[in-house]
Amino acid sequence: MVYLFLVIGLGILLYGGHLLVEGASGIASKFGLSAGLIGLTVVAFGTSAPELLVSINAALKGTSDIAIGNVVGSNIANISLVLGLSAILYPITIQKSVIKLDYLAMLISSILLIALSWNGLISRGEGVFFVICLVGLNWYFFRKLSGVLDEDEVVPANLLKSLLFLVLGVGGLYVGSDMFVDNAVKIAKDFGVTERVIGITVIAIGTSLPELVTSIIAGLNKKTDIAIGNVLGSNIMNVLAILGITSIVQPIPVSETFLTQDYMWMLGITLLLFPIILTGRLIKRWEGGLLLAVYFIYIFLLL
Repeated sequence: MVYLFLVIGLGILLYGGHLLVEGASGIASKFGLSAGLIGLTVVAFGTSAPELLVSINAALKGTSDIAIGNVVGSNIANISLVLGLSAILYPITIQKSVIKLDYLAMLISSILLIALSWNGLISRGEGVFFVICLVGLNWYFFRKLSGVLDEDEVVPANLLKSLLFLVLGVGGLYVGSDMFVDNAVKIAKDFGVTERVIGITVIAIGTSLPELVTSIIAGLNKKTDIAIGNVLGSNIMNVLAILGITSIVQPIPVSETFLTQDYMWMLGITLLLFPIILTGRLIKRWEGGLLLAVYFIYIFLLL
């Protein structure tokens, strides 16, 4: 039954991702917003909802390794696994604003996380600071990126239908990922896997499935602005929103292993992405393969 629910959860995820992309695209065109902006904000927050629920639940239960591992593992997976697979299926076009705004914001949020975690604790005050940064950043994004809709993105859209698709899509992603993660954790525990490894691999991959499904579907529909915006936005949300809100609810201890190993992998993969998106403003298929290979190396060394 555990394996059956795992498959059912994956099916719900796939359909939820399809609805989310359709709804987000419709809203973007209706209000004259770029698909990249919607991907960076609305879609990113929707696909990051599983991380928020998992991290808060883990922190309240005293399993901080899962709370941190979930976010750090998701950020690593989003860049190397999600972008890697998406680019292999369909090369991802990079707009200039992605490099100047989205990527820079993701890099700064990663550095902030490392700096504020270095004393071994993400406190409530630091959580409040993360949330304030998130609010300010989203305000800035909407101010800078509103009204830059490309002509080829303009399509007739029914607002109510788009909103319904968006809500149903987020709901499908939540239910599907929750079902997938719960059953994946049961399977992992049966094999005697530690909390840190479960958090970084099984749960992180599980909670990154919404990003993976959404980005792949967006790429196959040639809406790569949503794909890249979703990934970079989700990584920003994971740090500023997920860990910010979680640490306000319950301060999060950070083990030395995370500081010296997993954080460094997260920063290294984030820096690796820069020359990839800078050259030719396109993530080519072979570059997607490189990102995917780096992820498998990380998982191999972790296990």
